[in-house]
Amino acid sequence: MNSKIQNDINELVEAQVVSTEVAANIETYYKSKKVDSPNRLFTVFAILGSTLVGLGIILILAHNWDHFSRGIKTMFAFAPLLIGQFFVGYSILKKKSATWKEASGVFLFFAVGASMALVSQIYNIPGNFSNYTLTWVLLCAPLIYLLKSHVLAVLHIVFATNYACAFGYFDGNQTPWIYLLLVAVLLPHYFKLLKEKKTNNITSIFNWLLPLSGVIVLGTFVDGNGEFGFLMYVILFGLLYNIGKLPYFDNQKLRRNGYLILGSLGTVYMLLLTSFEWLWQDILRHDMALGSQGFYVSVILFVITLGVLIYSYSKKWIQNFNLFQYVFIIFTVIFFMGLSGNFISIILINLLILALGIIVIKIGADKLHFGILNYGLLIITALIVCRFFDTNMSFVIRGLLFVSVGVGFFLTNYLMLKRQKSKQIK
Repeated sequence: MNSKIQNDINELVEAQVVSTEVAANIETYYKSKKVDSPNRLFTVFAILGSTLVGLGIILILAHNWDHFSRGIKTMFAFAPLLIGQFFVGYSILKKKSATWKEASGVFLFFAVGASMALVSQIYNIPGNFSNYTLTWVLLCAPLIYLLKSHVLAVLHIVFATNYACAFGYFDGNQTPWIYLLLVAVLLPHYFKLLKEKKTNNITSIFNWLLPLSGVIVLGTFVDGNGEFGFLMYVILFGLLYNIGKLPYFDNQKLRRNGYLILGSLGTVYMLLLTSFEWLWQDILRHDMALGSQGFYVSVILFVITLGVLIYSYSKKWIQNFNLFQYVFIIFTVIFFMGLSGNFISIILINLLILALGIIVIKIGADKLHFGILNYGLLIITALIVCRFFDTNMSFVIRGLLFVSVGVGFFLTNYLMLKRQKSKQIK
């Protein structure tokens, strides 16, 4: 048991806050908790060790590869796969610890990829990287549930994202619809983590990985008419933000809420990007096909996001007005208005960014949170910087604006600090 906890228990007993019997029960609880929980550091080193062993074997074989016959090469190609399967089977049948399962699962995962690559090279089997990655991920997907492995789940989403990028951005620029299936395969494992291990670090990792994967891959769903991509991303960030505002995520520490942070940052970035006149001029050069794939994807994302927002209202989870939750609706209206003329859209987007900055500053001031307060100030600063490059204001006016923002940073933080100290005194 942790020495600090032991010292605290002894101190409580000496101060007669708890009885000796209660202290003994507390010690027993912590000792049983320590026995039941796996050694995380050992698990990490076991996974790292199995990965390094596999890579080392591959390097040794690669050095002498040209000297082997085709039959010997085939044996070496399947050897890691057989070894990995043996250790995975041993871990399951003998009901070994989570460390064993994680390490053997990771070794088998990379063994599958190595065996596939070696067999393809030995027998000159044609193919591209995206198909290779897809086959690899599909073959290893059952291991997630067979071993109840969190590391394999992380590798699954990483390599699924890799497949979607390779297929959508490089190998023919096609839409990777199978990526949706790969994500669906992972969802039961993720939902179980949300239910049973809400505050664990591994759950927080998935709270970042899944939305980040979606942000990276969404661009592959933009067809030839790429102008709808701006609308798609704004709606996606709106969806992420509204998911992050659900009580389950919103009541956790901010660093664990990847949905909220990515949704907020992504929304501000897309609005700043679309606040430039040259972008709208470029959009208006192309005919917007309402029957395109980008349009339908935008509609689907809009309906899903609106559904999340309405559901939050029905559950009375939305108590105060938060403009970030409605940006996707406002921007959709502005976007289609901009198709007839870009001037009004640019003004409205700039006003929207300014309003978001002011609202964030107010939220930070109400919560006495310096991070949120300065984030709002940064939004306004970013808006001013953007207008610095595409307006004809004199350098004097631009300089005064930057001085005003700097003074604003200082004054707001100073007033917040004074307010925080006065509350502490009370």
